Amino acid sequence: MLKIGITGQAGFVGTHLYNTLGLHPEKFERVPFNRDFFSNPKQMEHFVSQCDVIVHLAAMNRHNDPQVIFDTNIELAQKLADALVSTQSNAHVIFSSSTQEERENEYGRSKKEGRKLLFNWAQDSGGKFTGLIIPNVFGPFGHPNYNSVIATFCHQLTHNETPTIAVDGELKLIYVGELVDAIMSEIKTAKSQAEKVVPHTATAKVSQLLGLLEKYKSEYQEKGIIPSIDTTFELNLFNTFRCYMDIKNHFPVSFLEHTDERGSFVEIIRLGVGGQVSFSTTVPGITRGNHYHTRKIERFAVIKGKALIQLRRIGTNEVLDFYLDGENPSYVDMPIWYTHNIKNIGDEVLYTNFWINEFYDPNDPDTYFENV
Repeated sequence: MLKIGITGQAGFVGTHLYNTLGLHPEKFERVPFNRDFFSNPKQMEHFVSQCDVIVHLAAMNRHNDPQVIFDTNIELAQKLADALVSTQSNAHVIFSSSTQEERENEYGRSKKEGRKLLFNWAQDSGGKFTGLIIPNVFGPFGHPNYNSVIATFCHQLTHNETPTIAVDGELKLIYVGELVDAIMSEIKTAKSQAEKVVPHTATAKVSQLLGLLEKYKSEYQEKGIIPSIDTTFELNLFNTFRCYMDIKNHFPVSFLEHTDERGSFVEIIRLGVGGQVSFSTTVPGITRGNHYHTRKIERFAVIKGKALIQLRRIGTNEVLDFYLDGENPSYVDMPIWYTHNIKNIGDEVLYTNFWINEFYDPNDPDTYFENV
């Protein structure tokens, strides 16, 4: 059982790493971190003393004064190094740096100098150190105007703002889930390496990214169509886009119901991808689900009966309640990293149609149980 602490635990990459480690409680124990520890040497030392592995993600990315960025990031690395020395720690420190090390900016310079600082600690103390050089990271829950241009575009499009392209450069990208996999691989192998380049997994011009995201807005957000998704990168980009929507006010979405003397007809879904369609019956008072997915796209459509669908983002406490009634057929889509359930709150059997974008594989179900 490895005890792992993450500086910057509440940040973009930190949140994803923390939650992913939580999927494997038999292998990893997560040591809680709070950014206030940097202001309290005793608390920082206590945190460090508990850890077998420390993933140093805490950093300032943007500020009006570039010197503040440099000074802050060096100070954070120094405070971690001081705590490592004072506790005589031999933890494996994994340092998150950036391909911006190559550039002449204060952020890139601060990451390079911070990496050297902690590498020198490892050399002097006999500890382990891995310095990761990471490309542009994107994924769900990144902060617009801070973490990535993709986060900015997603936020703007889903909130009916108009994105603009300052420079139509080509970006080397990695999805946050892929980066987390790379970090976890370093945790498991436990090898020291002063500089290890994490390879990018996709390349795209800014205009290409915006074009795809505009398609997702037009087809998915406005029309409810699941767009064509041809690559893993496009799946990751689409799942990223979905997480910036105002879920609370977007769902449930009513279907267009056609009724005549014969009865009614409702089109459940239009697909640019394949997947698996199923239906279930649920007796009154019963709840199904209480699980979440990290990659799957899923739609629940109530066609008869009354249902309460609940969603809660992993790591948060807010529960979103959606009430659906087969008298007015509608659907709710499940964002990734949101645990969800469906309960029959009526007096008759509930009929629900389910669609998911991939066949169920018992060896790789991407289904993690957690109560809403």
